[in-house]
Order: sequence, then C-alpha cells, then structure tokens
Amino acid sequence: MEHIAASLGVEHIDVLYGGGITHQQNRAMVNVLDLDIDPFEADSIGEYESVGFVDHARPGRNNTVPSESEIDVVIDHHDVEPADAAYVDHRTEVGATATILTEYLREFEYEPDERLWTALLFGIRRETLAFQRGTTRSEYAAAQFLHPHVDTEVVRELNSTLFSTGTLNAIGKAISDREIRGSWLVSNAGRTTERDAIPQAADYLLNLEGINTTIVFAVVDDSIQLSARSRDSRVHIGEWFEETLSDCGSAGGHRNMAGGRIGLDTFVSGDGIADEVIDLAARSLTRRLFTAIEEVS
Repeated sequence: MEHIAASLGVEHIDVLYGGGITHQQNRAMVNVLDLDIDPFEADSIGEYESVGFVDHARPGRNNTVPSESEIDVVIDHHDVEPADAAYVDHRTEVGATATILTEYLREFEYEPDERLWTALLFGIRRETLAFQRGTTRSEYAAAQFLHPHVDTEVVRELNSTLFSTGTLNAIGKAISDREIRGSWLVSNAGRTTERDAIPQAADYLLNLEGINTTIVFAVVDDSIQLSARSRDSRVHIGEWFEETLSDCGSAGGHRNMAGGRIGLDTFVSGDGIADEVIDLAARSLTRRLFTAIEEVS
C-alpha cells in the first residue's frame, strides 16, 4: 500500500499495526527486511486524511481501530462483511491478501523491488501454510510472477525461523493434553506468553489422522485465548465459535478458522490466580466446548 501510494504522489504515509507482532516468522520478517512500521494508537486516527485497511475489513473487529471510524480503502480476502469504504477490493475467493496486492503491481507494471517482492511472496506462503491451506490458482500465479525478483536466501531464512522455547512448550503441551471426540479435538496449551503458539498448535494438530476440527486454548496474561481450525465442510467454525462463546467472551472468524477470547474473571475473581484455579477454568471450558460439539456432531 505504501509503495502504490508513493507512486501516486502521496507524500506522507504511515504503515501501522495494531496489537503485537508475536509470531516468530512475522518478527523475523520485520527484522530481516527492515520494515518501517509503527504501532497504531487509537487516538491518532483523526490525524490522517485517509485510512486504508490491508488484510482486515471492519473497524473494531480484530483490530483496535475505533468502531465509528471512517475507512477510505479496504483490501481484504477474509469472509467478513467489509467496511463501507470509498474503495473496496474484497475477494473471498482468493487465499491471501498478498495475492491481491501482487496483482496490483503486475497490472500496473511496477518495476520490481526486491524487498517488497520478497515480502509479498513470504506473505502468500505464510497465509497458505506454504501453499497447503486455502490455496487457489491466484496464489500460484502470484508466486510465479514474484519468484524471479525475490531474494531466495531471505525467503529460505524466514521459512526456517526457529520456534522460541515458549512456543515449543505451548505446542508440546497442546499435543500431550489433547482430547478427542469423533473428528473434533480440543486441547489446553496451558499458560504461555506466546499468543501465536495457539493457532500454530491448532494448525499442527489438524494433521492428526481422523481429525477435521481442532480447538486449542491457553491462558495469556489475564484471559483465555482460543484458536480453531476446521476442514469439515458441514461446519462454519467462525459462526459456531461465536454462538458457543458469545455469552462469556468474544469469538468469531471464518469458515475454516476462528479465534476467541474469554476473560479469566468469567471463571474466577481476585488477584494472583493460582495454577489450580486455571486448571479448573480449563476443565470447565473443555466441558462447555464438548457439550456444544455434541449438538453438531
């Protein structure tokens, strides 16, 4: 977006992100490619003449942008209702937003920029789990276009980024604590500081033979964070997640992936929550999930 806007004469552009950059490969991408990005602060949005969303569509939904904010540009591929923006390119039929942006560069015949082309190819690989999830012909076409102009050593380095100890511990606990009913798997990854270990564990456990849907949760700071993955065509996991957890937290997502958050105060109150109390909350949540699973199985 910055590259395109600059080519059109926009003089001042800030690339902002909300929340934290917690996935080890994303942190590596920012560092290796020396990306000039800054944390988003909600009270600063009024300072901008135009606001564009890349890879998300609605203010206040999976982002920290005030829900009443006016958005000018939306480029996204997720299966959600887009914002009422002046320009919307919302393609749910493709597998990655990086694919859409690559098409802009190709159609308008931009000169290759090695760093940008490398970042886009890596973004497509990350979103599709190395072309194994939600990949369409558009992703292969975009990769074919980008590949001659990327730094293959950087792509290789980013793809081989090692797990942190915290991520590996959380995934290991999710593997050992899994519970299975039919083709559904629910697992508690314990307490962790690595938020992105939760969806990584959900992705990994989906490879287990006979499993079509995974739900992994863990305690992060003062809340229980959840991630779900599904390849069961009969279930819209985002809608199921929202319905199942709407009365105790926030949850939702897309047909094959979803996320959620439940405050620990839903289960317990007071400071200094002990591990025994967290275990009790985890068992309670597991029972709740399996009860809901029985209704759709």
